[in-house]
Amino acid sequence: MHTLETTDIQLGYIPLLDCTAILWAQHQGYFTEQGLNVRLVKEPSWASLRDRLAFGILDAAHCLSAMLPAAATGNDQLGIPLQTSLVLSTNRAFISLSQKLCYELKIHTHDSAQASAAKVVQALKQGDKIQLAHVFKQSIHHYCLREWLALADPDLAKKYQPSTLPPSYMVDAISSQLIDGFCVGEPWNIQAQIEGYSYVIAESKQIIPEVADKVLATTHEWANKHPNTLNALQTAIQQAQHDLSTLQSLQPIWHMLEDSDIIRFNCSHLVHTYAFHKIQNIIRSFGTQDSPKPDDFEWIIQQMCKWDNLELDTAQIKNISIQCTGRLIE
Repeated sequence: MHTLETTDIQLGYIPLLDCTAILWAQHQGYFTEQGLNVRLVKEPSWASLRDRLAFGILDAAHCLSAMLPAAATGNDQLGIPLQTSLVLSTNRAFISLSQKLCYELKIHTHDSAQASAAKVVQALKQGDKIQLAHVFKQSIHHYCLREWLALADPDLAKKYQPSTLPPSYMVDAISSQLIDGFCVGEPWNIQAQIEGYSYVIAESKQIIPEVADKVLATTHEWANKHPNTLNALQTAIQQAQHDLSTLQSLQPIWHMLEDSDIIRFNCSHLVHTYAFHKIQNIIRSFGTQDSPKPDDFEWIIQQMCKWDNLELDTAQIKNISIQCTGRLIE
């Protein structure tokens, strides 16, 4: 085993299902087996996590994939380069609308993404105040929401101003009628639906291509200074990812997610059965992942150019995408 450059690690995460592999690696002692002393830090928002990672308070983090090209281009107002070589989840966002709005606009859960978007856009054009939220500007959730609205009206999709809320605040916000819908990862869509506030009306896979959603990220500087430590960190998480794919029963993982206050509702093979199995299938999908591909980041940067008025040529987009994966440009 190569000598670790450091053993004490501050690892940040946001409470979502796709941080499961990180929590499980800690629960099972996989970090300790790699010689690491990892402290998990639950961050209150993506903005907090990004800033603390960029400025070195966190060593590594469960991170939105779009944060990496945003940092590389300076579009995040910080410009401290980030990189990844480990995907934690792929395209697992969902769009939920309040049950009240669905009733008023005659939106049904079996509607196509285009049909539901058309009903919302028509209401917006008629002057209805419909406030939608995403988790962060630099996220596939932001671009999924815009691409969904663009199925009905690209111009309106460009002008629309969504709110930004941390994932775990979405249920409270929709229950208080502060927002009418949101795009977020699980389990927050499922919780809001179970509690009677909203319906899941579209999933990101219906709207955008298969791209990395969450990744394990570090700054370029930290990765260059700690290659052996980073490899040990990733090895532990990959061992946990393997468990997610192969364990016969996910019940211990389920209990861990309840204890971590990520699953906050009663759900089992007897109660809310379909939701229970949906969550189980999603957790399984966070098993062994492919390595991050420059193509993932190329699509994200193209979205930034399309929706955020970023101006980059093809060569620049390609180079930034490669840098996000921590690879050297040939």
